[in-house]
Amino acid sequence: MTAKKLKVGIVGGTGYTGVELLRLLSVHPNVTLTAITSRGDAGSAVADMFPSLRGYVDLAFSDPAQANLSECDVVFFATPHGVAMGQAQTLLDAKVKLIDLAADFRLQDTAVFEKWYKLPHSCPNVLREAVYGIPELYREKIKSAQVIGNPGCYPTTVLLGLAPLLEQGLIDYSAPIIADSKSGVSGAGRKAEVATLFAESSDSMKAYGVAGHRHHPEIYAQLTQLAGTELHFIFVPHLIPMIRGMLSTIYVKLSEKAKSVDLQALYEQRYQHERFVDVMPTGSLPETRSVRGSNQIRIALHRQAEAGYLTLVVVQDNLVKGAAGQAVQNMNIMFSLPENTGLEVVPFLP
Repeated sequence: MTAKKLKVGIVGGTGYTGVELLRLLSVHPNVTLTAITSRGDAGSAVADMFPSLRGYVDLAFSDPAQANLSECDVVFFATPHGVAMGQAQTLLDAKVKLIDLAADFRLQDTAVFEKWYKLPHSCPNVLREAVYGIPELYREKIKSAQVIGNPGCYPTTVLLGLAPLLEQGLIDYSAPIIADSKSGVSGAGRKAEVATLFAESSDSMKAYGVAGHRHHPEIYAQLTQLAGTELHFIFVPHLIPMIRGMLSTIYVKLSEKAKSVDLQALYEQRYQHERFVDVMPTGSLPETRSVRGSNQIRIALHRQAEAGYLTLVVVQDNLVKGAAGQAVQNMNIMFSLPENTGLEVVPFLP
């Protein structure tokens, strides 16, 4: 276990994932918050912008150009796509570990990244060494990683929902895997945009990104890696009128091999030692409010035996297990801390 406190920097501390990192790290027993940057709010006290952090965070935002991030042990990037890769090599040269909550280090294929994000990838050498940060799938690689590509929120629900089936070859890939996913409005980020105004997004629900969503190639790359084969995948995200929370309903056609497998037992065994994955009892229908504010993800299985299909219902808080909480979980692993350190947050209700 790491004896000294980790010096932690956050680049981009004014968005929803940034403030969620601050909420979790401010009470983490092994962390000293060292620098929190914001180009537009440099000099302003963090607690003035986020009163919930009053008494917990006494730092002011610093200008990214003046923040000495090289003194940190680890730096989180809660920034738009393209920012982390511009600073990655400098930080790595200073022996600073990096956890990016954007997409710069999620996709190993730079052509795919550039197609979806409309940016040239400026550090492919760093990308090749980056580890995709879902601890329940890649824990051993995360332990020795210098750079983590923290997964997208939708991909976390889909990949953890499907992993046991993919690992055991229990899906019939002649039919597409279908993920019907819903996210609270905070998933769109903390910015002024007509589509996320209260009068526009409340009392309504809509699909978006049907023709193509940036998380599709990310999910597909991981699905094929876990499956060891090409497959068909359909992903449709939806915006729902609540602040935080995510629910994915996933439909898969089961293979012949799966007919003789107790899938409930398979999932319970696969995740029995995973603190943040809860396999619900048979027949359960998990709600997003059951994970609100926590790093928990809950999975329920519903088998349609006559049709040969399995329906999975997966819920998480999109800002915690879907973003900042998972990033802290990755940090804990990278520095040999107990994985649940600073993350034992009971979901809040109502």
